[in-house]
Amino acid sequence: MRSRSINGQDQQRFGDDPLAVRDTDHYKAEYVTGFVEKWDELIDWKRRYASEGRFFIEQLKARGVREVLDVATGTGFHSVRLVEEGFDTVSADGSPEMLAKAFANGLDFGGHILRVVHADWRWLNRDVHGTYDAIICLGNSFTHLFAERDRRKALAEFYAMLKHDGVLILDQRNYDALLDGKYGNTHTYYYCGEEVSAEPEHVDEGLARFVYRFPDASEYHLNMFPLRKNYMRRLMREVGFQKVDTYGDFQETYQGDEPDFFIHIAEKAYHRDDQRAESYSAAVQTARDYYNSSDADTFYHSIWGGTDIHVGLYRGPDDDIAEASRRTVERMAGKLPLTADTAVIDLGSGYGGSARYLARTFGCRVTCLNLSEVENERNRELNREARLDHLIEVVDGSFEDIPAQDNGFDVVWSQDALLHSGDRTRVLEEASRVLRSGGHFVFTDPMAADGAPAGALRPILARLHLDSMGTPAFYDREAGRLGLAKVEFDDLSDHLPTHYARILAETELREHALAGSISDGYLSRMKTGLRNWVEGGASGALAWGIHHYRS
Repeated sequence: MRSRSINGQDQQRFGDDPLAVRDTDHYKAEYVTGFVEKWDELIDWKRRYASEGRFFIEQLKARGVREVLDVATGTGFHSVRLVEEGFDTVSADGSPEMLAKAFANGLDFGGHILRVVHADWRWLNRDVHGTYDAIICLGNSFTHLFAERDRRKALAEFYAMLKHDGVLILDQRNYDALLDGKYGNTHTYYYCGEEVSAEPEHVDEGLARFVYRFPDASEYHLNMFPLRKNYMRRLMREVGFQKVDTYGDFQETYQGDEPDFFIHIAEKAYHRDDQRAESYSAAVQTARDYYNSSDADTFYHSIWGGTDIHVGLYRGPDDDIAEASRRTVERMAGKLPLTADTAVIDLGSGYGGSARYLARTFGCRVTCLNLSEVENERNRELNREARLDHLIEVVDGSFEDIPAQDNGFDVVWSQDALLHSGDRTRVLEEASRVLRSGGHFVFTDPMAADGAPAGALRPILARLHLDSMGTPAFYDREAGRLGLAKVEFDDLSDHLPTHYARILAETELREHALAGSISDGYLSRMKTGLRNWVEGGASGALAWGIHHYRS
């Protein structure tokens, strides 16, 4: 089968079965001269410049970048812009046709002479010399690698060519939306040509075939591998990148909207244990700053159950919050074979109420991992007062990068903390890593109900500065992928709106008494947030309960 073009001598060739073409090297045959000549119609440099703004430039300048390697130069849009901004730029691409067009565009747009290099990512160190402050791989280019081995090799080459504190910026189309039936490309950001269309013609887990239609009735195709966002993030981490933040259409969070593109910013810099906070993801850092604030510390310690700051189990709407919260701990503990020989890690331990209950009741040794240094210091003090500090260790850190050895714990425990991660897949991978064979993973988490409309969650997501929430199906799927067997999901969703309504009532009752120690703005925002949680739970858009898995 051939793609139609005006020039009959310049046709793409996909053979008799285009859907069977799933080969990394085939992109060379896809970017034929006629398609390359029309590529700038698809991009529309002026409109893309306006829509993209200074996002990439500011990311690079904020990190003190001077030398940049553009490994997916294409027709030169980003290379030209980098040169104009004063960056020392080398432009590489695997397509000679693209490089020729990029060189010509450099001259046409400002008289710039681009330093172009024909290079294959899998052997980048062979073809390009030197090391760089930053490598950019933009324009959905990484999607041309069909083999897992090729993707890992390319990322390893990128990593090797970065300086010790270098950064990789890589973008991709939102294939999650495409694969999950939520595709709605607006052409707002990357493909800005008004009279050009780029639409999916076929999609499965191993292929996304797009058709590009131009005003002169010509058509071209690209066969690409549909990279899922979290899969891409995992590959980056496994190659060695220490910190990976992902943006949706140039925003850190997109709060339920489906972006056209994801942009991953991966930092190579290695942080020692005493520098751990510097490697926290944007979502974790946001949560850390929040829980370290005086307003949050006072509110949660005074209102939210004292030392148990999670959702409680209620016998009636007027139940004491602390007692209801303790019932959750007791119900979770009742599902586990706990003894004095049991090693537990509590992810997102807050003030350590659960850890003290487990240590006091069963003699367990508990490691409390928590990102808020303020909460952790209060936790340590309470442990000393309870004379349980010999059984409880409190560690500053993030559950996205647990500072513990593999197979170190019999139980991984967490209560209403995982939602604060922007990469819950990573958290589950870390939990699985530190869990011993035969161990138990038990946790609660406020979640979106399976099938809940995204719009119903936007007020809650905006308050948390997150783009999504987990769902029961998500946790089951990811746990299964990691080899964790589902024991049960104890669905207790009805208690969630009751809990938040109870917190709201207590806040309003004690608002005047708290006025001197908590800012009016914080209390106002908190009440609004609590009402959103109550409404979300009452509408059925939210879920909550106890997840229990076994390794």
